[in-house]
Amino acid sequence: MEFDINFLSFYVINIDNEKDTKQYTHYQTMDTDQFEQSPLASFLEGELQKIVKRKAQHHPNSDQVPTKIGRFVTELGHPLESNPNYALFQRALSVTTTNGFQNESETFVKTYIQTSAVRGGVFLVCQAQPKKYYSDKFCFVLKCDFQDHIATLADSKSLIKKVERAFTTKNMKSIQYPQMIEEGMVEKAELKIHQSSHARYFEDFLPNVEYGDSMPSILRTQVQTLLEEHANETFTASDERAAFDERLELWAASETRELQEQLSTHQVMEASAQISEHSPEATTRMKLGETEIKAPVSDFGENVHLAKLGERYVVLIEAEQIQFDKHVSPIEFLKPEGFDTIAERIKKKN
Repeated sequence: MEFDINFLSFYVINIDNEKDTKQYTHYQTMDTDQFEQSPLASFLEGELQKIVKRKAQHHPNSDQVPTKIGRFVTELGHPLESNPNYALFQRALSVTTTNGFQNESETFVKTYIQTSAVRGGVFLVCQAQPKKYYSDKFCFVLKCDFQDHIATLADSKSLIKKVERAFTTKNMKSIQYPQMIEEGMVEKAELKIHQSSHARYFEDFLPNVEYGDSMPSILRTQVQTLLEEHANETFTASDERAAFDERLELWAASETRELQEQLSTHQVMEASAQISEHSPEATTRMKLGETEIKAPVSDFGENVHLAKLGERYVVLIEAEQIQFDKHVSPIEFLKPEGFDTIAERIKKKN
């Protein structure tokens, strides 16, 4: 998907840590013709398409993913227009003159330089429109940090020439509004941010936007709620409850956790069903000895079964077929024995 740039404002942010000053300078605001004739046209070629194509999830698999989907926060019963961040993007999309766009883009840069993680660099705000298929306008906010230790090749005597205040599209931070669900379909209540570092550049910059919790965070909260309900029903003595709460606290803080043996299969299946209803893609990882297993939470009790045999654990997995990766092994040619035969052998082993 290619874009036409309707307007683009170019700012430079200067940070003086010794004097504790943050300043910005407006270099130029361009319309379509001015942009196409400027060096920025080739500098940004393909970057907007890359930003739009970048995948993001409402509930990512990690807390530290660089690309996130944000949603404008509103009070119950209030319209999106009541959100100041949403209103700012809407104004930037609605202006039709160069001066009008400069005024709106200046609000972005003024807000950005007040964030705690601000760094010097080039700050761009642009209003763009897809060249084909549909007429929705997009607002892109781009930030390129200044790069240290950059040099260009000089002559054979001086070898290199140091470049002051160099910048590149590599690791460029970006905001795209609105969020594109798929080509030709947008969600105006959402935007997409990309920040390759952990400095939370644009999360601080947009205080009235919220981001979905990561999948691990959601699962942890739901499991803790389940265990607290279980404890309320199970423990009557205060010392027993205190001991359970202490184990739960240790469990929550641990990176590697062992089987706790607290809930019945039926309770876990019910909880797994609730989690899967809210988060269909939720998965769990287990490690038995040196064997790692990853399975959908919804499969537990249906296709994945966990049993105990003496002091050892057994995992049983059902499937219609078995597929192997590209690493060849003789296991691919196994003619499986009957389940009862395997079960008897395991029993005798224990």
